Amino acid sequence: MFTSKSCLVGFYGLCLAWGLCISAASAVAEDLGPVSKSAAIVILRNPGTPPVGAKDADVILVEFFDYNCPFCKKLAPALQALLQADPKVALVYKDWPILSEVSRYAARSALAAGWQGKYLIAHDVLMGATHLASNGQVDGLLRAAGIDTQKLKQASDAHGAEIDALLRRNDTEVRALGIRGTPGLLVGRHIINGVYDVAALEQAVAVARHDH
Repeated sequence: MFTSKSCLVGFYGLCLAWGLCISAASAVAEDLGPVSKSAAIVILRNPGTPPVGAKDADVILVEFFDYNCPFCKKLAPALQALLQADPKVALVYKDWPILSEVSRYAARSALAAGWQGKYLIAHDVLMGATHLASNGQVDGLLRAAGIDTQKLKQASDAHGAEIDALLRRNDTEVRALGIRGTPGLLVGRHIINGVYDVAALEQAVAVARHDH
């Protein structure tokens, strides 16, 4: 189902999470169709991370992402701009670390920061990094952002099973949707592929709002 560009791997192509490479020229924005209402409800039920944006949103976006995915990093400012421009939109982040062990460490660390009430701070600083090459780099970025890394490790140890269960749930959800690479984006009930600018996001929101 996922036919547009995802994670950049080297000079010759774009690689989806499971190794399917395609040319950058083939990347276009597309609506891959709606998921069922029941599936959307399940995805949004106790997502494990705090939503961003409107508290009474009429359209909720869900992003499945990896902190080392360059296209997730490209999408991030457009998502923030959308939230600023549309007061009736909310965004839910779903950590889906599929690219490396450092990606997984970053995801677990960000989720553990939630026990300090700082998941969103951790998310933003890690997504803002050009590339995460080591666990030590992750720790340094989080420490510089004001997150207590000693408490972070304690939370990661104490709540490790809960964090791992959430990551497994995210993986199960994204596979059920048929999304094969990051970023995976759900706008309302529509799976949207290849969208990286505010105008395209606004168009997808308008479609989802019409279906609401």
